[in-house]
This record gives sequence, structure tokens and C-alpha cells, in this order.
Amino acid sequence: MIGTGVFTSLGYQLVELESGFVLLMLWAVGGLAALCGALSYAELGAALPRSGGEYNFLSEIYHPAAGFISGWVSATVGFAAPTALAALTFGSYLASVVPALSPLWLATGVIVVLSVVHCTSHRQSGGAQSLLTVLKILLILGFSGLALLWGNNPQPIRFSPQAGDSGLLLSGAFAVSLIYVNYAFSGWNAATYISGELEDPQRQLPRVLFGSTLLVALAYLLLNYVFLTVAPAEAMRGQVEVGYIAAKYVFGGMAADLMGSLLALLLISTVSAMILAGPRVLHAIGEDFPMFRYLGYTNADGIPVRAILLQAGVSLAFLWTSSFESILVFAGATMAVNTFFTVLGVFVLRRSRPDLPRPYRTWAYPLPPLLFLLITGWTLLYTVQQRPREAWLCLAVLVSGAALYKLSVALGQRTTGN
Repeated sequence: MIGTGVFTSLGYQLVELESGFVLLMLWAVGGLAALCGALSYAELGAALPRSGGEYNFLSEIYHPAAGFISGWVSATVGFAAPTALAALTFGSYLASVVPALSPLWLATGVIVVLSVVHCTSHRQSGGAQSLLTVLKILLILGFSGLALLWGNNPQPIRFSPQAGDSGLLLSGAFAVSLIYVNYAFSGWNAATYISGELEDPQRQLPRVLFGSTLLVALAYLLLNYVFLTVAPAEAMRGQVEVGYIAAKYVFGGMAADLMGSLLALLLISTVSAMILAGPRVLHAIGEDFPMFRYLGYTNADGIPVRAILLQAGVSLAFLWTSSFESILVFAGATMAVNTFFTVLGVFVLRRSRPDLPRPYRTWAYPLPPLLFLLITGWTLLYTVQQRPREAWLCLAVLVSGAALYKLSVALGQRTTGN
């Protein structure tokens, strides 16, 4: 979860929002939405414990077509695009420290290397992810603590409510900025993509989803508080490398370069997590649709090698053909549509299959899924109004997924008939 969004979003948010209170409220509201989504997904994941995430949920709740479209979204946008963005952010941070390096080639290299690592075995794949996750948490806490201790020139920004803040909280700028925040929280549902590989998903999944999402929400609030406290808003406005900029204002010189390098290493964990979870969706599609049976292959250790390589290829295509901000808004909006209908499925499934065993039921139901739907629906509405180009691209992905589903079913029926 932690990576690209939290180390890039603030620069874009500062273009239209300057209030410290409103900016922190962005991350608080985004964290609340992610927590509500995690509670809802926990119920679905415990009741329908098969790998595949939204693909599995929507196929079971609505129709296989809905699941296929969701899987198509996850495969083309939900994981491949964030993988490209995380890799490019890694390259940008490292290139800020060593200008002779190319961000694009650094990003390409990290995608290729990690894809090869995750094609080997569960032990090496999971071990690498665990190591990177521990390093990520230590770096965040270390950076935040040192920045607050060493910062000698705190910025004149107020984090208490000021006049006019209430209007900003209900503005279109706030709603669109939530797309950046929701993107930063993307990954809170990633455990459901490998739930079929967990030893006890009914018990582990709710704990993993809620605990990790809460931890990340607190970390995001801390990081953005630190960024706004130690660095001028003018220096970060419109910039991608806000973490490096903040480190430079606090530490200066070589110490900032060292911290920038460490932050770049942190982003490797994000790329690794996306490469680990995303191909399980493609693998599930390969198991269910004859047209894509090629993707259902696994090696002797059960690793979906072909799906991993295909996602890596799509990520590299995004990396080499698209701009950073456009991909971020487009990916955030498209993934929001995916999660919106999945959380809505909690209500649908309770009504259509009331006797389905539910080892975990959403706490404080129906409040969490309802809050998630309201927040997400509000951000999508303003995205359509203020970013129509990205909205049309989102619609194009959904329509292409529906068309591909019809084609795959038709080819599958002919194959079966033969």
C-alpha cells in the first residue's frame, strides 16, 4: 500500500488546496473510506475465499461478465498502471540523487528484476516481500522522527480549522484530490487477491485487511504532517518528489541524498507487492475462460509465471507511453469503479444469498459499506465533471472488457461444441 501515492500526491493537491487542516482531512477521509472498504471486503473474502479479489467477488455476486470486466480492469489498470507509476517514482527519486541516471530505465529495470524474482517460488517471493515491508515501515518511522527532531525552521501552516475550510471540504477540488488519496490507499484490498493461498483465510483475512489499513492510514497522516511542517508549500506545489524535497529542507546536502535513496528503495516494496498480487487475477481468468487458458498455467511451485510476465509487459507499456499525472487520475478513477461495485455487493449478497456461511460479518453493518459508497460515489461524480478525459478512458476500459467477455464466451462455446 505505502509508496507512490503518499510520496507524490501532495504536490498535486497543493495546486488547488493550501489549508493544512483540509489537506490532512483529505488523508483522514481517504483512510476512513479505505477502512470501511476493508471491513466490507473482509466479509466477502471470508465468505468467498478464492484468490482473484474483485474478479471472484463480482462473478459470484452479480454475473461472470461482471467478474470478467473487473478482472480486465485489475489486469490492465488496477495493477499494471500502479506498478508503472511506482517504478517511475522510484526512478525519479533515485535520479534526483544521481542526475546521471535515467528515471525511465531505472523503472524498467526494477519491474523486470522483481518480475523474475516472483516467478521463482513462494518462499523467495514471500520472503522478499516481507523483508521489503519491514524496511518500508522502518524508513517511514525513521524519516518522520528525524525530520521532526532536526527540522529547525517549521513552516507557518495551521492544522486547526480556519475560516473558509468548510467550503473547501465540500468543493470539487477536495473531491478530485480524493482520487489521488484513494489511489495512495490502493492495495488495501490486495490480500483478497491471494486469499486462496492463505492457510486460514476466514480468520486471517479480516485481521490483515483491517490492521494493515489502519496502520497505513496513521502512517499517511504522519507523513503528510511532516511534509507540510518541514518544507514550504511553494517548493512542493506541482512536484512529484515531495519526499525528497522535504528531506532536502530538513537535512540538506548529502544527508538529503541518502534519505532520498532510502525513500527510493522503499518504493521497490510497492512494485514488488503489485507484481505479487496482480497476476493472480489473470491466473483466475485463465482457469475460468478457455480463450485465456494460457494464463492459467502455474509452475511446479504453483506460481502463475505467465500471468506475471504478461502483467510486467503491460506495466512496461504504460511506463513507456503515458504521462504520470494522467495515468494516476485514470487509474484511481477506474479502480474506484471496481471497488464501488464490490462493496455494493455486500448488500446484494446478503439479500440474494442470506444462508451463505459468513465466518466474518462487517462490523457495525451497514454503516461501513454505506460510508464507502457515499465517499467513493462523490469522488467519481466530481471526476466525471472536472476530468472528463480520464472519465472517458475509464469508460473505454469497461466497454472493452465487456466486448472481450462476449468474444471469450463465444469462442469458449465453439471450443466446447467441438
